[in-house]
Amino acid sequence: MTRRRPPARRRTRRPSRRQQQRDAQLLLYTAAAAAGITLVVMMVNWLLAHWWVLLAVLLLAALAGAGWLHSRQQRTRWEAVRAQGLRYGLPQLDALHYTRFEDAVRDLMQRDGCRDAQRVGGRGDLGADVKATDPYGRRWVIQCKHRRNGAHGSPVGTPDLQVLNGTARQVHGADVAVIVTNGRVTAPAITFAKQQRLHVVDRQTLAAWAAGSRPLWELLRAVPPPRRPTSLS
Repeated sequence: MTRRRPPARRRTRRPSRRQQQRDAQLLLYTAAAAAGITLVVMMVNWLLAHWWVLLAVLLLAALAGAGWLHSRQQRTRWEAVRAQGLRYGLPQLDALHYTRFEDAVRDLMQRDGCRDAQRVGGRGDLGADVKATDPYGRRWVIQCKHRRNGAHGSPVGTPDLQVLNGTARQVHGADVAVIVTNGRVTAPAITFAKQQRLHVVDRQTLAAWAAGSRPLWELLRAVPPPRRPTSLS
């Protein structure tokens, strides 16, 4: 008689490490999801049992939102009033940081009706610290030169105006290119400005502009004509 060989045992494959990791992650996610759902259900049930807490939270949120909206409206109104009657004296301007000086020039342009006036000064500004469009449609590009010591500080020279002259029209599309300083301006710089149709707001002109109510274009000579007719023209 021939002996029958016992059937060969099938080898069971063990799951790989990657598969084990996936299974473990799946179990972890399932447990986390179940815990999250349980927590949400518990919170909902607790809020339903303590509905007054939810009502109080909603009431506080509504009061906070109303307070924030009121504060914003008050700030907007204050800014509008401030813009209408904005005045600066030279001692105030001398005491400013140069960035705040640029803000002051922007605010004065806004006071004069340039609603889009903005400060753009900083690294890579290419000679423009403030840009604005006046009510007559003219584009203003202003470079600010603040001197901590005012009239006793270093004067603005021709190189400063050369930077403005090289970028104001070609890069920024200026109709009116202006340099504003609370200090002095050298005679050669003034001559260069006249030759290149640049406008210089020196310490005296700045004092008249900042402390008065006349817009800057009424204080400067040879400003380009309006681009469009307005109710002011």
